[in-house]
Amino acid sequence: MSPELISILVLVVVFVIATTRSVNMGALAFAAAFGVGTLVADLDADGIFAGFPGDLFVVLVGVTYLFAIARANGTTDWLVHAAVRLVRGRVALIPWVMFALTGALTAIGAVSPAAVAIVAPIALSFATRYSISPLLMGTMVVHGAQAGGFSPISIYGSIVNGIVEREKLPGSEVGLFLASLVANLLIAAVLFALLGGRKLWARGAVTPEDGGARGKGGTGTGGAGAGTSTGTGTGTGAGTGAGTGGTAPAAVAVRPDQETGGADGTGVRLTPARIATLVALVALVVAVLGFDLDAGLTAVTLAVVLSTAWPDDSRRAVGEIAWSTVLLICGVLTYVGVLEEMGTITWAGEGVGGIGVPLLAAVLLCYIGAIVSAFASSVGIMGALIPLAVPFLAQGEIGAVGMVAALAVSATVVDVSPFSTNGALVLAAAPDVDRDRFFRQLMIYGGIVVAAVPALAWLVLVVPGFG
Repeated sequence: MSPELISILVLVVVFVIATTRSVNMGALAFAAAFGVGTLVADLDADGIFAGFPGDLFVVLVGVTYLFAIARANGTTDWLVHAAVRLVRGRVALIPWVMFALTGALTAIGAVSPAAVAIVAPIALSFATRYSISPLLMGTMVVHGAQAGGFSPISIYGSIVNGIVEREKLPGSEVGLFLASLVANLLIAAVLFALLGGRKLWARGAVTPEDGGARGKGGTGTGGAGAGTSTGTGTGTGAGTGAGTGGTAPAAVAVRPDQETGGADGTGVRLTPARIATLVALVALVVAVLGFDLDAGLTAVTLAVVLSTAWPDDSRRAVGEIAWSTVLLICGVLTYVGVLEEMGTITWAGEGVGGIGVPLLAAVLLCYIGAIVSAFASSVGIMGALIPLAVPFLAQGEIGAVGMVAALAVSATVVDVSPFSTNGALVLAAAPDVDRDRFFRQLMIYGGIVVAAVPALAWLVLVVPGFG
């Protein structure tokens, strides 16, 4: 049995054990990386750790640390209230606002994970407050980022168009952008319909103060919070709503410094700590988008500044960093790094590229791009697969424009996987959720996307022979 096949079988075993025994998959993946790297690939410790995603580790820790502080001092509550006022209480519009916001950020040049890191914590805090499915909100953010991700001036678009030009293939910058935009927009519409969007429309308008419990023309009452409270000041509890409002979210338990504006009901008021946190969030956006600074290091620095100035608000923030998610993601990506180091990814791609039937090779390349990208860099995978497609594209039976667009769509829509950077950020950013359950939801949805989208992209973009 070849070393490459052994490494793939070990990955399957890791998935099975993690699923059936509830063991952290990241810990299993670290053990697998050590075993396969040492016994099969003859790698030393440096070779194994070469795949450790240090940059992603810092992004996950830094961003969740900063937004844990924002939740602790009530800044996210203020942002939620502001968002409700912006859409005049139509909560159903908020997922689309988040979709458009992340799409705009990536279209003008933000790296997709940076845009998701900025928007996801706010979006998921809103989802918690107004009883919106976190799966709906999280996937809308990710698909929004990918919808704008291939504009001619975007990072992904520039890289892929550069690869196409270097390989001397026919290309269409606008066609690539529209393919990704339309694909993600259609997926978002389906998700909105299936994951509670229609109920959100039926709920009508709410006011910031009712926590989503009161629909237009109806009233709702939330039960008293029962159980523990988090750094956001929101307790867990149950309640029911009458009228079109549906089920109320947990009641809100506020500290004196987080009171909701007093008798005038104008919502959460700004305090010096919240103003400073808002400035920090704006500084994060400007630093990442305007000066191309690292999102993780910038977020850690801003979090440390806020912690120093307001230690009481920040005391519990370190404990609220999503450490289990950090372990999971870093472990899996370290194992994927071992696969890349020992040539497993190249081995699989070359095996497909050698198939004599161009259309079959095209659909298999789309599936390899989707499967591998669910665990690794989307752009890196496209950079490896586009050159592998050159031999059969040169035969003229497959349109280069359609093939490149299909690869781009297949390799990026799967970033909802909890093992990808974007999916990991969504998982880490969700407050007050059952993370194991949310992880399984993201993994199942990611599996559905991996199974369905490459075939659809191939059918729509490759089979007609575009380009």
